[in-house]
Amino acid sequence: MGTRLFPIGLAIALSGLAVAFGFGWGSGLLEQWQLAARYTARVGLPLFLITYCASSLARLWPGDGARAILRHRRQWGLSFALTHSVHLMALALYNAVAGTMPSATTLIGGGGAYALLYAMALTSNDASVRALGPWWKRLHTLGIHWLWFIFAFSYAGRIGDPARRAEGLLFFGLCIAALALRVAAQIKRKRG
Repeated sequence: MGTRLFPIGLAIALSGLAVAFGFGWGSGLLEQWQLAARYTARVGLPLFLITYCASSLARLWPGDGARAILRHRRQWGLSFALTHSVHLMALALYNAVAGTMPSATTLIGGGGAYALLYAMALTSNDASVRALGPWWKRLHTLGIHWLWFIFAFSYAGRIGDPARRAEGLLFFGLCIAALALRVAAQIKRKRG
């Protein structure tokens, strides 16, 4: 598989494994879908963070590896969209099996994140960049930061729960580190 298609292949493999582990470790359909939703979110986060940090990595450490990630940022973003589509399906099936409805806050915050995610995925092509002009950058900037906020907020909320504190600290810490990396790259860019 070519370098350009590697992120998509990785996303397919990780999503499949996450669902398989959910079904392998869950006892009963409800827990299986709950775990599948949890694991697909976890495998999606690194793909998101690669996309979120691609330009910052290239600015701060302009080596071959960082340039390759930046060159294929579109594919990394689409791979995240793929894993998070599987996550959305697993979450919807969990709620259907549980007979529950997500809260209004979840629907607004998460629904907004998915609307932006799909808008970004649909416009991740050169024709859209040309057609949308400066609105393309605005859409993608808003979307990437909204998604970052949803991840950070979700994992920060786990820190107060002793059973999920380690998960919250690890993944919230990764989100904060990614934001710090972007801030450092912005500072370097402004200093010229």
